[in-house]
Amino acid sequence: MVRQQFLVALVAFASFAQGASAVSVATDPKQAPSGTYDVEPRHTQVVFATSHFGLTDFYGRFNKVSGTLNFDSANPSNSTVSITIDTTSIDTPNAQLNSELQAPAILDSAHVPGATFKSTSVTRTGPNSGRIVGDLTIKGVTKSVTLDVTYNGGLKSPMGGNSFLIGFHGTTTIRRSDFNMTGVMWSSLVGDEIKLTIEALFFQAKE
Repeated sequence: MVRQQFLVALVAFASFAQGASAVSVATDPKQAPSGTYDVEPRHTQVVFATSHFGLTDFYGRFNKVSGTLNFDSANPSNSTVSITIDTTSIDTPNAQLNSELQAPAILDSAHVPGATFKSTSVTRTGPNSGRIVGDLTIKGVTKSVTLDVTYNGGLKSPMGGNSFLIGFHGTTTIRRSDFNMTGVMWSSLVGDEIKLTIEALFFQAKE
């Protein structure tokens, strides 16, 4: 009986492994269709981190992200991207802190619920890497920031249909003080620099 269960489990694992290997990610941008892509919100994350007392990094994220990517697969430097982050969706392990971060002294989410990023230039730095310069607007303050980006690849959606998916990993660092986000009593106890990590999945629906 034990031997039979082991064989069943082995067959199931082999079937899973075969299915997983069937998902083929193409890391050459030319393999992806050009055109307009939308953010896939369920699998796109914007994570932030800042120094806490100089002892640890404190992490949080935004749960709602939307936007579009106009992707030129033949010449990625011609691509453009526009992203909106819903600042009311900020999520940390502490509910009280979430409220404080949404208050006027930091994000002022009640009056300005969206932070936006609009690219102004894209530079390819390697076969799968690049830098995106763009305007980041938070609380009505706009600053130019540079994202270091990796193109993770693309594939036809393994979930069926005709959608094509492409994914990116991006990082940048901004300063709270540049966006007037320092008016809280604990401001001096945490870092001014905010490290942002973006895992962005885009989809292009095909008829």
